[in-house]
Amino acid sequence: MENFRIDADNSIYEDDPVAKAAFDNFGIRYLFPWQRMVIANIMESYDSIRKNVGNLQATEQAADDVFCKGRQIVLLPTGAGKSLCFQVPALLLDGPTMVIYPLLALMTDQQRRMEEGSLRSVTFRGGQSQEERAENFRKLKEGAKIILANPEVLQSKSLVQQLKEVGICHLAIDEAHCVSEWGDSFRPSYLGLGEVIKELNPPVITAFTATASPPVLARVAEILFDGQAHVVRSESDRPNIHYFVRKAAVKKKEALMLAKTELRPMIIFCGTRGKCEDMARELNFCYGKGTAQYYHAGLEKEEKEVVEKWFYKSKDGILCATCAYGMGVDKKDIKTVVHLEPSATAEAYIQEAGRGGRDGSIAKAILLWSLKDSLDYSVYKPGSRESVLRDFAETTTCRRQVLLDALGAEQAACSGCDICQGIKYDLCDWELAFKMIKGNRNFYSKEELHEELYIRMNARSRKTLGLNTWEHKDSVETLEQLIKVGKVRVDKFLWRKKLYAYKKGASSNP
Repeated sequence: MENFRIDADNSIYEDDPVAKAAFDNFGIRYLFPWQRMVIANIMESYDSIRKNVGNLQATEQAADDVFCKGRQIVLLPTGAGKSLCFQVPALLLDGPTMVIYPLLALMTDQQRRMEEGSLRSVTFRGGQSQEERAENFRKLKEGAKIILANPEVLQSKSLVQQLKEVGICHLAIDEAHCVSEWGDSFRPSYLGLGEVIKELNPPVITAFTATASPPVLARVAEILFDGQAHVVRSESDRPNIHYFVRKAAVKKKEALMLAKTELRPMIIFCGTRGKCEDMARELNFCYGKGTAQYYHAGLEKEEKEVVEKWFYKSKDGILCATCAYGMGVDKKDIKTVVHLEPSATAEAYIQEAGRGGRDGSIAKAILLWSLKDSLDYSVYKPGSRESVLRDFAETTTCRRQVLLDALGAEQAACSGCDICQGIKYDLCDWELAFKMIKGNRNFYSKEELHEELYIRMNARSRKTLGLNTWEHKDSVETLEQLIKVGKVRVDKFLWRKKLYAYKKGASSNP
């Protein structure tokens, strides 16, 4: 279904100002129904409030309009074009729109894209001089339509008072799940946004996110809207993202194999800065210098910009990154997203996996899952938010539905996961080691198993990569995980120091 028509000369019919603004400024020929709904809510709520100012008889109706349309939490899948939902209204409203972003890099990226679309904007951030601030307010007086800011800079009461005077029509909070995820931990400024909103008192407020479970939605509504917000959500499913779980005790070596066998460009999400750098070094060693780069919050601004530009242009590069990369960054052709470590929550995992396939093409999201992960996640209460990734990794039914259930979303026919597709994998490192021990009870000592696994895993590596990648320390790590989770034990009696597979309920004696 088309939302507007285009004449032969590519002009947009004048009776559709929203479509005309999208096409004239961004070259967008089609707005999806959910985008239409959100934009309509913003525009209609603003018009209702403006028309009813001073009209006491219309107060209740205006209040209803504000709740139903003017105080929204909008859930749209990553890549669905939520930025247009506040950029298009900004072109049509008679005052500026403020957009609050979580990251300075994201603000910079968004400002560049807005200016490419002829949408003038100003940025407020920490460390600016009085002259820079004055220049921003001058631009606003001259008609700049977008104000970009982060939560920290809005803790300045003097700045908020100045912004209050410019007549903000619409306040948008992008990546709003951060209000809950970060506000209660290391970004307390997010908890103050509710007071900032009350002080600025914009007619319309919209919080945007790609993923949020019911508890996160409730927390966002509590902080931003005093618990009362209208939730607009599309289907939470991204059918073009296909979910896979690969078992591995030594995940770095499995990631090296995936870099060979899976499509690129590729992101490998790593849990720490050190792992990012180490993973990139390993990839460059195996596949040649320039194959991979790393990105994390410890890099200088200039370093981040260099990496961002490299990856944005790359057709076969691999980016090793922490969660510092990717929030809203618009690289559309990522084919594979690998996670070395599980994300903290289902929302975070869906958000990060959703970096892939933003051009609508099929993309793989591959979670690497170890015995250690299973043990670590076993401490969480079944059904809790923290336990979802273990459920996802170890389910025997549809992985996609596990994620959708965690978000309180709809049932969906699976468009792609390894379980529903019936994909069978070769034995992973720990499965191979366990099979060797189980089939040869009391045959291997630790050292003998280390050596045999070293030989077999390098044979596999040579077959795929043409070189040995497995190290003795990898064999040690694999066996230690088997022992730690109780699948393997070391005989202390007759067959002293020999390994055997342990079955619960059986005697520990051979």
